Amino acid sequence: MADLPPAHAALICVALPGLVISTHEGQLTGQGLEGFYRAGRRVLSRCRLRVAGREPIPVQARMVGADRARFIGTVHASPDSGPDPDVVVERIRSADGIERITLHNAAQRPLRLPVEVALGADLAELGAIAAGDPGPELTASVHDAALRWSGPKGDCAITADPPPTDALASAGLLRWEWVLPPGGTRSLELRVRSDGTGPVRAVGRAAGSPFAQARAGGDDPRVEPLLRTCVEDLQALLLRDPLHPSDTHLAAGAPWRCGPAPAESLAAARMTLPLGTRLAAGTLRILARTQLGGPGLRSGMIPGPRRDAGPHLPPSCMGTEATLLFPVLLAEARRWGLLERETAELLPAAEHCLRWLRTTVGDGVYLPDPQPGGLLRCETQAYAHRAAVLGAVLLEAYGRPGGPHLRQWAEELRGAFCQDFWIEDRSGGRPAAARTRDGRLVPHLAAGAAHLLDTGLLGAGMPAPGLLDKVRTEQLARLLAGPAMDSGWGLRGLAATESAYNPFGHRGGAVRVPETAVAAAGLAAAGYEKEASGLLHGLLAAAEAFGHRLPEMFAGEPRTEGGAPLPHPAACRPAATAAAAGVLLLTALVGIRPDVPAGTVTLSPVRSAPLGEIVLRGLRLAGAPFSVRVGRLGLAMVEEAADGLQLGV
Repeated sequence: MADLPPAHAALICVALPGLVISTHEGQLTGQGLEGFYRAGRRVLSRCRLRVAGREPIPVQARMVGADRARFIGTVHASPDSGPDPDVVVERIRSADGIERITLHNAAQRPLRLPVEVALGADLAELGAIAAGDPGPELTASVHDAALRWSGPKGDCAITADPPPTDALASAGLLRWEWVLPPGGTRSLELRVRSDGTGPVRAVGRAAGSPFAQARAGGDDPRVEPLLRTCVEDLQALLLRDPLHPSDTHLAAGAPWRCGPAPAESLAAARMTLPLGTRLAAGTLRILARTQLGGPGLRSGMIPGPRRDAGPHLPPSCMGTEATLLFPVLLAEARRWGLLERETAELLPAAEHCLRWLRTTVGDGVYLPDPQPGGLLRCETQAYAHRAAVLGAVLLEAYGRPGGPHLRQWAEELRGAFCQDFWIEDRSGGRPAAARTRDGRLVPHLAAGAAHLLDTGLLGAGMPAPGLLDKVRTEQLARLLAGPAMDSGWGLRGLAATESAYNPFGHRGGAVRVPETAVAAAGLAAAGYEKEASGLLHGLLAAAEAFGHRLPEMFAGEPRTEGGAPLPHPAACRPAATAAAAGVLLLTALVGIRPDVPAGTVTLSPVRSAPLGEIVLRGLRLAGAPFSVRVGRLGLAMVEEAADGLQLGV
């Protein structure tokens, strides 16, 4: 991560498999990450505009959607125009490979404007660009009034409408000669084509998005743009299974991780269940096809890479997390209204995950890392316990065996965890981050402890039991809301009081957006509303500072009056779990606890109403629109729901 080119100041437009990265200058110079990408390959590295022999002076650059950016510049086209520019240049750049350039004559007389666009392509892979070795630019050729580049890695072309009056292949140059009357406007459109195909067809724009077009409103003006931006980012990150095009899942984030990431895909699908169950179903089907079979200790696992776990722990196995999330997502998607037929089709894969869990635990109490002598991680035990409890209910609902055995093991784990993983001290104690096989505790306090609050959803609106008793849950709430963990903008990955704390550490002190939302939702569900509200307000303020597009992480520097959160130069933005975290954060305020198989939905809102009145419309529950309002007194009211769905108590 340390060697990656900085991306925090870039405008990143995403509509996978398309991506375009620009600086605020507006010109694509071929430096750093700049360029149009398709499926991880840079198909256009340079796009430099000159009007009347001059490059436009940058005035403004901003995102106008998850997939589009707008750049405004000005040009002094004539020497006698005085201090005021006489040409306004607008560029709308889209991730689907289209750029529209519009010139407006602001002068009081006609202007003759030569327009030039210098283009270049290297067809480099993103990984090579990140490593600083994109290779040389290719030589262009002119073909049907377009420029084309060909090489061993593929080919690409640029077409223009209207066609240029002149095209110079050796310089990659397209030219036009325009005359604009006073107040006149004229536009041209450039289209990037790769390997003989047309513009990128984004998965999220295809017919039938898996997400409900939810809307938010209320007293706090930040909730509407946050939810809208989160949903836009989620749609931009959608990927389709090439062999099963009806199934979609989420890429982890742009620009670095635009491919499949099982644990993040499952976690994001779970947090976005209020937007419908279609993403969950597609994600589960895609990952079920990757599940390991046959004999051996790994049979039943969902494969996943290893991930850095910070300065105190070795890398963790994302396959373990994905395998434990699979039955949890299936069980909770069923509560939100996943069709019984779809649930039954996915049940064998969930059973296989749960068998792997019981086989790996064996006669022991804890789930270890999947290597000889592997650590016993605190958050892994939380994942495993949640999978066992929710998995047992799921198996029993379909008359499948194994539920009582899982339930018994979960009880044994609850009975042992507080004794084996809790470190007593004068301040009230803390959970250990991990335990070695010989019983030594890794004592640092990290954001992973937030997962102890995420117990999962049972029937009749009841949260599943957790690994901590009430006294220790209260102490954890104090710790997470204290200044060592809460930066004022969100939850640090590692407490600021730890010796290895680094405010920019990926998991060593940077604010972790998904864990912050998980902590806020868990604290609210457990009744610790003051602590939940502090994290909520901090993350909302950070989101506003980032233009409501939350990065996966940012620096853990403490919040100061009039300050702003510091971006992390290597963070993905947009990121699937960060965008999904915004959905979780807002829906946690309402406390929607559905049980569609039982025909009920229970509301458990945050009674202190930390944002005043909040209204969520167009969510999806039981396959139908669901809208709810929570007033300033913390009372919830359903405004729209599926026929026959009863409000529980």
